[in-house]
Amino acid sequence: MSSLTDLKERARLLLEEGHSQGQIADELSLSMETVTWLLTQPKGDVAPRDVHIDWTAVSCDANQLESVASMMIDRYRASCNGSMSLDADVMIGIAISGIPLATLIGAREGCSLAIYHPAKHAVSETPIGSISGNFASIVEKRCIIVDDVITSGKTIAEVIGYLRRHGGVPVAVFVLFDKRGITEVDGVPVYSLFRISRID
Repeated sequence: MSSLTDLKERARLLLEEGHSQGQIADELSLSMETVTWLLTQPKGDVAPRDVHIDWTAVSCDANQLESVASMMIDRYRASCNGSMSLDADVMIGIAISGIPLATLIGAREGCSLAIYHPAKHAVSETPIGSISGNFASIVEKRCIIVDDVITSGKTIAEVIGYLRRHGGVPVAVFVLFDKRGITEVDGVPVYSLFRISRID
């Protein structure tokens, strides 16, 4: 596990390379609040309650990623009484870590692929999230959202809102790690492989 000093240094280096705080949060699997604290550490501020997740041993190995994608599918099917169908048309990978998982799940299940760029990655003064126009349309499609970690649930809620405003139908969320114990977001069920709890 990375030490706090290591996380501060990694956050500082990523910022110097031009990454937004949202991108740094995703890269380190931390909340925006924690990243802000790592970069600024106002005097007297107590560190936010958060858990760092390092899954690079798996994320950098295509075979292991394929196994994880299979586990995500199995987790969903087990909760649906063994139904063989995912009942979805499009897998939506949240940039960046959700993309390879959504790709693998989509390939295995015969679904199209869409990519969502969250607002926290935008560098404009009025950041907005969006679906990439280079991938599948979500209009009138049943969509499963795929990501690596739920930290607060804000990004998932953002994607769900976007889909509903643009004619998509969010039917489920697949994540590897859930830091909050979230079972649904805005009425859409969440299927996580692991729930992470911090006990002080």
